[in-house]
Amino acid sequence: MTWVKVCGLRTRGDVAAAIEAGADAIGLVIHQGSPRYVSPAAARELAQDAGRVGVVAVTRDTQPDLVLNWVTRSGATAVQPHGHHQIEVAMAAERAGVQVIMPVSSPDDLPAQAGGSWMPMLDNIEPGSGRTLDWQLVDSTRLGDRWILAGGLTPANVGAAIQATGAWGVDASSGLESAPGVKDPSLIRAFVRAAKESRP
Repeated sequence: MTWVKVCGLRTRGDVAAAIEAGADAIGLVIHQGSPRYVSPAAARELAQDAGRVGVVAVTRDTQPDLVLNWVTRSGATAVQPHGHHQIEVAMAAERAGVQVIMPVSSPDDLPAQAGGSWMPMLDNIEPGSGRTLDWQLVDSTRLGDRWILAGGLTPANVGAAIQATGAWGVDASSGLESAPGVKDPSLIRAFVRAAKESRP
């Protein structure tokens, strides 16, 4: 069954909707320039609400020590680093025993350091833009058995995306919102259901 992450959650209601829908992980954004930003204190409360569901710290242009401090304070179980310091953050997280989700815009971008411990996430070159990839061009054989598809996914297209690419997991944020940073519980439920039903 498809692994599903709902990203960019900001409220306890968001987290509750994702959990009730059956999401496997939630994403909390620690980049202060994002409309989806949450503080470490708020993130800790949301992580506690998440219970057994994975909590991913989504970063952009953030130094490794700041990321790991945020992870420690919030209780996140994984990091998803974007932008500057991406490799440094991933390596620091791995050394600390924290799962790494490595965003790439193509299999060619997967760092040599990744080995088998970093989970690739194939995303648009502009994460959060809501733009989809050309699924027919995805060479999943170069991404391993466990990789995540992101980029413009919605309840309406996630099933087709999984069928076209064979992605092990999917991730969505802007496609589940009524406004930037404002999640729609009905879209969360529909997305998780469509993703789970696409592959038994």
